[in-house]
Amino acid sequence: MANTYDVGDVVRITGTFTNASGTAIDPSTVTGKYKDPSGNITTDNAPTNSATGVYYFDVVVDESGKWYYEIRGFASGPVANGAAQGYFNVRDSQFD
Repeated sequence: MANTYDVGDVVRITGTFTNASGTAIDPSTVTGKYKDPSGNITTDNAPTNSATGVYYFDVVVDESGKWYYEIRGFASGPVANGAAQGYFNVRDSQFD
């Protein structure tokens, strides 16, 4: 089951990149994307690198419904290429 948040929350999307032996490795380029319930797609071309192979970006949710996300890494070779996709739900407020 997807995580559920409230309008106004900040959702942190994290991706970890490893090579074939499981060692953390930094891709040369990392991008994050998310799509809000209205269908608007936002791209973050500079996710934060918090440790070797670990990147994140934050999404401030301002609308209820299902949100989709992706974090993708690219390297000059196949070693650190990868992506993770998912979604989370934002519930309706009883007070708005």
